[in-house]
Amino acid sequence: MQTIKSVLLVVFSSVLFVQCTSSSIEKPTVYMVGDSTVKNGQGDGAGGLWGWGDFIGQFLDSTKVNVENHALGGTSSRTFQDLGLWDSVHRKLNKGDYVLIQFGHNDDGPINDDYRARGTIKGVGNESEEIDNILTGKHEIVHSYGWYIRKVVTEAKEKGAIPIVLSPIPRNKWNEGKVPLNNTSYGLWAKQIAQEEQVTFIDLNTKMAQKMESIGEKDITGTYFYEHDHTHTSAKGAVMAAEVIIEAFKKSSNSLADFILGSPLVKLPKKRNLFLVGDSTMADNGDENAVGWGVPFPIHFDTTRIQIINKARGGKSSRTFMYEGLWDSVLKQVQPKDFVLLQFGHNDAGNIAKAKYRGSLRGIGDELQEVVRPDSTLETVHTFGWYMKKYIRDVKAKGAVPIVLSLTVRNEWPGGIVEQRTDSYIKWAREAAKVENAIFLDISDSLAVKYGELGKEKVNAFFPKDHTHTGAKGAAFNARIIAQSLRNCSTCGLREFILPIKD
Repeated sequence: MQTIKSVLLVVFSSVLFVQCTSSSIEKPTVYMVGDSTVKNGQGDGAGGLWGWGDFIGQFLDSTKVNVENHALGGTSSRTFQDLGLWDSVHRKLNKGDYVLIQFGHNDDGPINDDYRARGTIKGVGNESEEIDNILTGKHEIVHSYGWYIRKVVTEAKEKGAIPIVLSPIPRNKWNEGKVPLNNTSYGLWAKQIAQEEQVTFIDLNTKMAQKMESIGEKDITGTYFYEHDHTHTSAKGAVMAAEVIIEAFKKSSNSLADFILGSPLVKLPKKRNLFLVGDSTMADNGDENAVGWGVPFPIHFDTTRIQIINKARGGKSSRTFMYEGLWDSVLKQVQPKDFVLLQFGHNDAGNIAKAKYRGSLRGIGDELQEVVRPDSTLETVHTFGWYMKKYIRDVKAKGAVPIVLSLTVRNEWPGGIVEQRTDSYIKWAREAAKVENAIFLDISDSLAVKYGELGKEKVNAFFPKDHTHTGAKGAAFNARIIAQSLRNCSTCGLREFILPIKD
């Protein structure tokens, strides 16, 4: 009996092993080859740019199919092969795998130059051109766009794989409410090769253009594409392209449709956070005559990728923001790689031991003063710089990026020049940042220069209430200058999130 059990166990284990091995072998892979519109950079969303190949896997059943994105930005149908990138995919192909092929955006460049030398001969014919490649120094025979696409298709078929040809995604260029198509060039030639080779063709160019037109130029630009880039998509634009491709597969006879999920849950990249911590010159005060620059600040950012969280509070100093627990509340929300803008100084010159109890000691040293508050509690008051240094250390401890800003300038013009507190709070903020190896931006100086260019009379209109608080126009002006300063800062890490700023 024991022998029979042992034999049955061996047989069962063998069958299970064969089934698992067979299942593993039969699980096909979807390979993608193409340019930066399929995979931008490392596929990590640098600069907010993504390719549709980064998201299409979320529409497929990962228990039944693998997905590998081998696209490389800057390549054409020619250079993708010249660089050996297609060979590396070709070696991995097994029968039943899929190859999604999309080129064209870079094929229109020069055939031979010292910059990229990536162009192909237009069309689908067998024309060729012999060159001594200026860029690589190699002798080369350059073929037509169609020749290179056909080569990938036929070589994939020889391995038993299933090639799918796509026309290039449309560019975010508009003409009287319409998106121009490439259906007389690369889109047409891609279609012709697919028809000749009897493989699936997806007209991504036309179908995505129709989708864009249904949404409208105003809503497409800034959300699905960026104003400064009409070729590469944002995460939402890449998802749109992937959705168009998936819908085309559903309507096709291609077997890849069997792996499409019924109700995919597509996850966009997690947003970064930018916290604003400061006083009323930054805060939303609920007063049209005292609008902090943090209120209009978000309009300068790509809010599909970064969230502006204004935690500034009117009347607070570096001391009271911390003492009253407001800082602890912010810290609980800060995540690694977030950003925190820190700006205090306007209220730190107040009384230390009476009235609002918000003044801090002058300087950046370790001096302290014991203060008995109205409720008889004892508070240890530190220097302005001590508080700023603690803010910086706390932010760094969370793995986030602290950026110290000088306080905004007041509408005071002694001797006809905008006053700045360069000998006190601006100086101490700079010194505290230096001690803690944090970024410091002197926005006071930037604002003073711009105010000086406008003149006192025009600047007066920015301050309807007093010499410290701006109205809506002043807040918008300050926000624009501060956003521009951050965009110009090469070490702040915020440049890629800030939209081009117009005067």
